[in-house]
Amino acid sequence: MIVALLLGRKGSIGFPGKNTFPIMGKPLAWYPMNIAKRTKEIDKVYLSTDDPELKNLAIAEGVEVIDRPPHLATKEALGEHAYQHGFSVIQERNPDKTIELVVLLFCNAATLTSETISTGIKQLRENPKADSAVTVSKYNMWSPLRARKKDPNGFLQPFVPFETFGDPKTLNCDRDSQGDVLFADMGVSIVRPNNLLNLEEGLLPQKWMGQKILPLYQEAGCDVDYEWQIPVVEWWLKKYGEFR
Repeated sequence: MIVALLLGRKGSIGFPGKNTFPIMGKPLAWYPMNIAKRTKEIDKVYLSTDDPELKNLAIAEGVEVIDRPPHLATKEALGEHAYQHGFSVIQERNPDKTIELVVLLFCNAATLTSETISTGIKQLRENPKADSAVTVSKYNMWSPLRARKKDPNGFLQPFVPFETFGDPKTLNCDRDSQGDVLFADMGVSIVRPNNLLNLEEGLLPQKWMGQKILPLYQEAGCDVDYEWQIPVVEWWLKKYGEFR
């Protein structure tokens, strides 16, 4: 059995109401819900939320709702713990089923296709040593080599010591000089149940991905945290989306 588990909470400080913000005539959360429904390998789709509006959308779309506890619906709560809770509820609701894989999604991440999910499932079935398969996008312009932070005197310093990248004498401002910079774009994380059962064994910052992570390449994927990202998602859906 393969299940999909979406996360979406009501409170958002950076972009209030982002999960239900209309994009091309549909709420943002409608897209990952329906991508999961269209993926032939997925047997059931669940949503963990504290948002009545998201609950109504899920019910209308035939998605099973999991009530997200208040302590997991704060801005301080980590998504990994909400995923862990949601998976425990799924196990309780399916006591006679063996769950092979869990497809983890976010209500604010619409840059995804069912074909990508199917590809990730196939890769995990073919590679039993892998813990997960996740979507990644190449963002060389945001290389950690370029990252800065303000020091106590108000001046900018490297966010990561240059020595981390090798001999500083060999470094330069070419954004491609250190190789491709791949960011997990939160489109999807397809994981083995053991990742959620043994969360602390996973790599930071998204410990649900485990240790051995396979990449699923796509272009300009993102989860929406700010309003300026909406035009990017609209562009993506018009170019790559299944509901054009």
